Amino acid sequence: MMERLAGRHVVVTGAGSGIGKATAARLRRDGAQVFGVDRAGDVELRLDVTEAGASDRIVAAAIEAMGALDGVAACAGIARGEPLETHDDAYWDLVLAVNVSAVFRLARAAIPALRASGRGRIVTIGSVMSSFGAPGLVAYAASKHAVLGMTRAMAAELGPDRITVNCVQPGAIATPLTAEVFSNPDYAGFWTNKAALGRLGQPEDIADVIAFLMSDDARFVSGHGMLVDGGAMQQP
Repeated sequence: MMERLAGRHVVVTGAGSGIGKATAARLRRDGAQVFGVDRAGDVELRLDVTEAGASDRIVAAAIEAMGALDGVAACAGIARGEPLETHDDAYWDLVLAVNVSAVFRLARAAIPALRASGRGRIVTIGSVMSSFGAPGLVAYAASKHAVLGMTRAMAAELGPDRITVNCVQPGAIATPLTAEVFSNPDYAGFWTNKAALGRLGQPEDIADVIAFLMSDDARFVSGHGMLVDGGAMQQP
């Protein structure tokens, strides 16, 4: 079986668990060298992506370890439900720092290496919440709307450098981050029934799409927000 990502060198943030961990595993299976980053877990670099200078450290360490950088999958993220009235400034700032600012800074830091690659790839993680909102998710929805808009603007700007930028928009995915939420049978049942495919998504469902976007098969795909939600957003 041909390894379609052989010779690729990719940074994956949030690689210690959930979607990031599944993505790192899938990219390696497809032949890529992967430099995983997370605060914990079996990764190459343990680092909080919101720390000052984190993005420059990630890029420098990845290039030192792998010799080059061809792609970035920004999978680190945070989510928590909180009523707007009690949504304090600290939580708002944290969600925006992890879900938006860290993605922006990592993409910016990676540009020279991705330009030199000649086949650079940036994949961001949005959400079905990149397109609508829901009670208790003001900060999260704001962050994921921002990620999709940022992705489209970066794609327009970096296209001349042959760097593609795309946003994967997961639906309801069973991960350690969402375990507590989906332990509520009513909530899990709502999303299971809403999905046309009749199930919650798994991290591997998202990882497979990220692997496609990193490959030459997606060489003419850029500026796209790709819903990976089991058809949930098509249902009334």
